[in-house]
Amino acid sequence: MAGLQDTRVDVLYTLEETIAKDIFEGVAYPWEVLPRISEFIIALGNTLPEEIYEKKGEGIWIAKSAKVNPSACINGPVIIDEEAEIRHCAFIRGNAIVGKGAVVGNSTELKNVILFNKVQVPHYNYVGDSILGYKSHMGAGSITSNVKSDKTLVVVKAGDDRLETGLKKFGAMLGDHVEIGCNSVLNPGTVIGKQTNIYPTSMVRGFIPAGCIYKKQGEIAEKKDMAAD
Repeated sequence: MAGLQDTRVDVLYTLEETIAKDIFEGVAYPWEVLPRISEFIIALGNTLPEEIYEKKGEGIWIAKSAKVNPSACINGPVIIDEEAEIRHCAFIRGNAIVGKGAVVGNSTELKNVILFNKVQVPHYNYVGDSILGYKSHMGAGSITSNVKSDKTLVVVKAGDDRLETGLKKFGAMLGDHVEIGCNSVLNPGTVIGKQTNIYPTSMVRGFIPAGCIYKKQGEIAEKKDMAAD
């Protein structure tokens, strides 16, 4: 039965697939690092090798192999890792780590996020106060909602377990290889396990287990190939 143990860092993520690996040291749940991202970027950025990364402004480090469209707006602190692609009119508001080979697309906005390597948020996405695991992908128009409408603190719900996070701003934690369908909304406190697919135009909240297909609230199917393993 799903529970909070399934939302832990070591269950959701391959830490070798992010330059931000050390921020998770000693942390049980990934959302615990959200308040630390800004300070971590500054500390890490000042240690990055100059032959690989170039400091472009106050608190902004961009790998020389990254492709950044001139129309993109990038505010620090931020680290954009090797071979990443920042496309036309992307808006990085700050406190963002963009992993190796990741894609931040046209009109996509990032704020206080960690994108692991090879993440794709390529078309009209908003990603705030969130962590996206290795090779996770958000379809066009899908967004994270990072503040509850009543402005109360976010609670993570997994099965019968509930955990108060103490956070007012908390978007979504996506495990490795998660696929989010177009125009879906991930409500505050959403946690999605590895290799799970979310149908387009879904409204998602709470914990969705690994290896599943989320069709709608209350209708979640286990992937047959995952069950066979």
